[in-house]
Amino acid sequence: MKRTPEKPSKPRASTQKGSSAERAPRGAPRAKAAPLEPGGAQTHPDVIEFLRALDHPMKREIEAVRQIILGVSPEIHEEIKWNAPSFRTTDHFATFNLRTKEHVRLILHRGVKVKDTATKGLEIADPAGLLEWLAKDRCLVTLGDGKDIEAKRAALEAVLRAWIASM
Repeated sequence: MKRTPEKPSKPRASTQKGSSAERAPRGAPRAKAAPLEPGGAQTHPDVIEFLRALDHPMKREIEAVRQIILGVSPEIHEEIKWNAPSFRTTDHFATFNLRTKEHVRLILHRGVKVKDTATKGLEIADPAGLLEWLAKDRCLVTLGDGKDIEAKRAALEAVLRAWIASM
């Protein structure tokens, strides 16, 4: 068998979104999640920057709900997905809906891929009536000002823990 000299490999086309000017050079350190005190959940610099630049009348309330979510479990990570802060453990489970300016809205869902709960449904205890079911596997939590958020904090934490446990 005749051996041919190896050709130098061509650089592969990047599959990342954004222009090369927006991306860090290959080998450069990537932005890493940093733990948030006291719950130990993982914050992300992209979310911090997104919220810093966010022009929303309920910004303080959004930040308060974010802190509640991150405080529920040290397994929670945040990132920007679907143009809003989104939260995950093994899969995404909650994403802010930032379109409304009068309330803080949080969509609880089962991630990107359709799961069997889409047809079966979920059983989540909600004694405070926080959940507005949009589908069998997706619901909406609507919160008002800081006082409303603080009054519903324990109920929201319980719903989030149950939601994560059901994943």
